[in-house]
Amino acid sequence: MAASAPPIALVDGNNFFASCEKVFDPSLRGVPVIVLSNNDGCAVARSAEAKALGIPMGAPLFKIRDIVAAHGVRVFSGNFELYGDMSRRVTEVLSSFTPDLEVYSVDESFLAFPGMDHARLLDLGQVIRKRVERWTGIPVGVGFGPTKTLAKLANYLAKKVTMFDGVASLMEAEVRQAVLAQIPVGEVWGVGRALAPRLEAMGIRSAYDLAALDPRQARRAFTVVGERLVRELNGLSCLGLDDVPPARQSAVVSRSFGRAVTSRAELEEALAAFAHRAAEKIRAEGLAACYVQAYAHTNRFAEPESRYAGCAGTTLIEPTADGGLLIGEVKSLLERFWRPGPGFAKAGVMLAGLVPEASSMGSLFGRPAPKRDKAKRLMAAMDALNARMGRDTIKPLAAGLGKPWQGKSAHRSKAWTTRWAELPVVRA
Repeated sequence: MAASAPPIALVDGNNFFASCEKVFDPSLRGVPVIVLSNNDGCAVARSAEAKALGIPMGAPLFKIRDIVAAHGVRVFSGNFELYGDMSRRVTEVLSSFTPDLEVYSVDESFLAFPGMDHARLLDLGQVIRKRVERWTGIPVGVGFGPTKTLAKLANYLAKKVTMFDGVASLMEAEVRQAVLAQIPVGEVWGVGRALAPRLEAMGIRSAYDLAALDPRQARRAFTVVGERLVRELNGLSCLGLDDVPPARQSAVVSRSFGRAVTSRAELEEALAAFAHRAAEKIRAEGLAACYVQAYAHTNRFAEPESRYAGCAGTTLIEPTADGGLLIGEVKSLLERFWRPGPGFAKAGVMLAGLVPEASSMGSLFGRPAPKRDKAKRLMAAMDALNARMGRDTIKPLAAGLGKPWQGKSAHRSKAWTTRWAELPVVRA
C-alpha cells in the first residue's frame, strides 16, 4: 500500500436501536435493553448489558422470558420513527467533519479524509466519537483504513478490543500484518455465511489468510467478488464512496398484522395506509410510480388447506405520487384477489417503475393538468404539515384511525424527536 493512500473511516453506532432507547431515558443507564422486531417477535438489537447475559441476536421473546424476568431486562418494541430521526442527526454531525460522506445503513456511514495525516487519525477518531455522543447521545466506534473493507475491519477491532478505546486504524501495512491473522474470515465485509465455509474448507480461516490469496485464484474460485475482497484487504481500493446514491427502483411498505385479519374492510384500510406511506416515500425523493402492486397472505405456517396468497398489480395511466390516486388503485386491486374466509397475516403495497416526478409527462387518457396540479399542491401541503408536526398529523381517512389490524407493539417508547405531543419535558 502506498503511504499516501487517502483514509476512509467507517463510523458505526454501538447497539444503535438500544442506544436510541437509552438517550431519552436516564433510568436505562447500565440496564440490559433489547429491541424487538415487527410484531414484537424477536430481539433485533441488544445493549452491551443484554449481550453479556447471553441473549442471542434474533432470539424469540417467548424463549428468553425467564432471562428477561430474572435480570430486569427492559424490552422495547421497534420504534423505527425514532431510530430513523436519530440516524439523521448522527449523519448531520458526521457531515461537519467532511463533505465526502456515504450513508451505508441506518447506523453506519463511510467518510473520506483525503490529505489527512495518518498520524492524526486516532485523535480525529476520538473527536468524532466525543462530538457524536455529546450532540446526539449515541456512542459510536470509528475504524480507519485505505479501503472500505479495511475500514470495516478496523471498526470491528475498535468495538471488540478494549485497548483501542473505540477507535482503530488499519492504514499501515505492518499493523494489518499483526492483526488480520486474529480476525476470523467470516468477519470480513462481503464474505457472509455462504462464502465463509467454502473459504475455511480451502484452509482460509482468517482475514490474513484471505489477503494472502492470489487475486486471480480468488476470481476463479469466487468470481470478481472474491478478487475484489483480496485486493481491498491489501489496501487497493475497489469500492469508492457513492457521491450520488443510485436512484430508487421501487418502494415497498408491508406489515405483519397483530392478529388475523378476516374483514375485507380492515384489509382495505391496511392496504390504503401502506399505499399512503409508500407515496410519501417516493414524494420525498421527487419520484413518481408507473406501476402499483398490492398483496396479502395468510400465516405461512398454517395448515396447507388454509393457506392463501393473493396478489394483483397494474400499470398506471400516468406516473404519479398522488397518495389519493394510489389508494384508489389499491382498493381496485384488492377486488381482484380478495377471498373471504382466510385470516390474513401480512399485506403490503409496492410502487415500481419509479421516474423523476418533474420529468413525468401526463397522459391523453389521464387527469387534466389543472387536476394533477391541484393534487400535487395538496400532497405538498400534507407533507409539509407532517414534517413539521409529526407523521400522520394529517392523512387520508381511508388510511384508518384506530388501525385495529396494526402489529403488536406493546413496548414501544415515545417518538421523542418527531411528535410534538411526545417531546421530552424538562422540569426544574
